[in-house]
Amino acid sequence: MSGLDAFAGEREVASPADMEALGRRIGAALGAGDLVVLTGPLGAGKTTLTRGIGAGLGIRGPVQSPTFVLARTHPSLVGGPALVHVDAYRLGSPAELDDLDIDLAHAAVIVEWGRGMVDGLVDRWWEIEIERGWSGTGLDTACGTAGPHAAEMEDAAPRTVRITPRP
Repeated sequence: MSGLDAFAGEREVASPADMEALGRRIGAALGAGDLVVLTGPLGAGKTTLTRGIGAGLGIRGPVQSPTFVLARTHPSLVGGPALVHVDAYRLGSPAELDDLDIDLAHAAVIVEWGRGMVDGLVDRWWEIEIERGWSGTGLDTACGTAGPHAAEMEDAAPRTVRITPRP
């Protein structure tokens, strides 16, 4: 496996800037052949984390969600591995991911929405699960926990990030 052993476990990430900083540290530890599956709801911070991973790898950017192109390859600017950023949200099976013909051995690969999609492609990978917190009060809409300000409050909420080696 990679140098991600030091990151295994659970942590709270307070802000998008902190999520990107965590990604930079993870990216600096990744190497060719490493596969990371990102899991979490829309808006959890998967692409923000990947942006940081790209910075840590020293890749050519910008890192954006590859939802409509399925996969983007970002070459290294520092002689390291390329970053392949995959969005498996619209894929129906692991076979469709395999059909993308990603060079898993020579790149650091990040697969958003990849839970259940990488089994059989590689023997081992890392899963990073991001859970969105809620910074509201839990009171009803009259108290401001719904409506136009609710999304802003949820975006500002800390995230719980779990990093786990798989099989």
